[in-house]
Amino acid sequence: MRTVNEEARRAKEIEIMEACFDCYAENGFTSVGVKTIAKACDCSVATLYQYFDNLDDLIVKSTEYCMSKVEDDFMAKAPTDVDDLWRFIDEIPYWTAKKHGKKYRLMYQIYTHPKYREYGQKFFKGVDERYTEYAKSLEPKLGIPHEKLTPLIFILIRACVHYALFEDEFYLKSQIAVLKEALELFIMKYNLKAMSGTVTE
Repeated sequence: MRTVNEEARRAKEIEIMEACFDCYAENGFTSVGVKTIAKACDCSVATLYQYFDNLDDLIVKSTEYCMSKVEDDFMAKAPTDVDDLWRFIDEIPYWTAKKHGKKYRLMYQIYTHPKYREYGQKFFKGVDERYTEYAKSLEPKLGIPHEKLTPLIFILIRACVHYALFEDEFYLKSQIAVLKEALELFIMKYNLKAMSGTVTE
């Protein structure tokens, strides 16, 4: 059980991570120093080092925490049934770009940097696991096996992220068109199996 002091410390860590990540996202990863980060976090540099081992530790932890929160936002908008799928697919790329575009751009700057690449690999391994679980939660709602849903989710995520990075309408529309066609085929296939009493693959 966490004590009041532990809870207060964790709340302060989160406050610093969010302010740090927002500062980098707004100003650029390579042009911001530790004093600017401390100012954005409304604390001293010494205070930062009371909560994090060093600036690298702060960067890695703030990226992981803040991008996990972005995932939570994404999942909160998930479709609740087959009919809601199309609304979700049409809206989510533009919502992602508008609300989280800067964060995605920063995440890729950090996780492709040689110093932090191993942390990126670890983060995306977790993403693989989380979106697989997400697909499992959608399986009963959509009637499509999660093994089929998981790669479709990654296609959608990739399309959303690419659009957030570059606002490339051609890439987005081509990916979404293929995704919708695949979903239509799967819905037809597995709904027919369900109606006929055939066990799904």
